[in-house]
Amino acid sequence: MILVFVVPELKPLQHSCRESARTSQESNTPPDCAAEKLPFPRYTDGMISKASVIPIYLVRYGAIPEVVKAVWQGGGSLVRGKSVVLRTHRGVVLGEVLETVRPTSEPGVNETPPTSEILREATDSDNDQLNRLRLKSQAEFPAWQQRIEQWGLDLQLIDLEWTLDEEKVCLYVLNERGPECTKLALQAAAAGLGIIDVQPVSLEGLVTLPAGGGGCGSCGMH
Repeated sequence: MILVFVVPELKPLQHSCRESARTSQESNTPPDCAAEKLPFPRYTDGMISKASVIPIYLVRYGAIPEVVKAVWQGGGSLVRGKSVVLRTHRGVVLGEVLETVRPTSEPGVNETPPTSEILREATDSDNDQLNRLRLKSQAEFPAWQQRIEQWGLDLQLIDLEWTLDEEKVCLYVLNERGPECTKLALQAAAAGLGIIDVQPVSLEGLVTLPAGGGGCGSCGMH
């Protein structure tokens, strides 16, 4: 049985944009279609007119695994172990479906909303791309180790990987979140090395941001 996530009714986007455009004509200011900047998940105009149900899955991804809640709007169900392409806070990655999300039955407990979106089921081309990027990451590992040493950073690089679209590289470092992670991202950006996401790792796994915290979780140069 597929468990679902209930999405409340959303107002049409075009109406808000027309109102903004009408106001802008009267005041000679650019229209501000703020209604289009909706929080995740995003919906196209007219897709939702009444409360809808959207399946949510637990998906695992990453060289050092992370599990996220991801919505799926592709139709049909996804079985455990299915390879999928999803958009996460790191970018577009290849992941593995674990299970459908089971809502809690405990009263007064708020469900954590999904943070990712399954774009499609993975193809042979996606898997070939992943294998190619793994080889690329292995080849680039010594160069990144050398850069960290040259920049005098107190960080130990333990792994790295590219997003599936090659838009970003994630560097896994053995360290707590702190200024050294931020320095690494800034140094890489200054050296013209593209978009870098620095992910600290402890012996227990990924080091996550505390609630309301800042620091290295957002130090990738987006």
